[in-house]
Amino acid sequence: MTAPHPTVGVLALQGDVREHVAALEAGGARAVRVRRRSELEDVDGLVLPGGESTTIDRLLRVFELRDALRARIADGLPVYGSCAGMILLADRLLDGARDQQTLGGLDVTVRRNAFGRQVDSWEEDLELTGITGDGPPVDAVFIRAPWVEEAGPDVEVVGRLGSGPAAGRIVAVRQGALLATSFHPEITGDDRVHRHFVAMVRQRL
Repeated sequence: MTAPHPTVGVLALQGDVREHVAALEAGGARAVRVRRRSELEDVDGLVLPGGESTTIDRLLRVFELRDALRARIADGLPVYGSCAGMILLADRLLDGARDQQTLGGLDVTVRRNAFGRQVDSWEEDLELTGITGDGPPVDAVFIRAPWVEEAGPDVEVVGRLGSGPAAGRIVAVRQGALLATSFHPEITGDDRVHRHFVAMVRQRL
């Protein structure tokens, strides 16, 4: 019998942890913070929040979570990465910091800080395949955001920018149990992306 409220962790090393917890609970999950390997072992899915990707990469090693998380991703753990989380899930990274590593799993090449500095942050209404449906577009907030430069053949493009100088750039993708967005849905009050991810987690139970 499928659990009605799967346990979904939020990697709580840096970033919008509280906001993701609230969005996951609104989306029907039991949300927990993950800082230790024992906590990682107990979750049905995991969110990698936005923040500073190099800092999160370093802290994953300090907390001895990196290898355990890579193993769980390889074993099929559903993971959603927003902004820095997209960078962490990418197999290939452009413009990364020296010695920066990713967790991998998504067959994509991601360009870090593709849209510029924090002062270049903005919002755009986005249609997301399989998520927005017949409803209104998602209010997507981009803050020092990456974009997907190149996606492999097994990667589903969920969202592209529709306007501006970066029109057509890929900003949301899915591959199997992995979902990633360049933007921050956790800060807008729209829980549809999180609801979609919770449904992905349920399908794996």
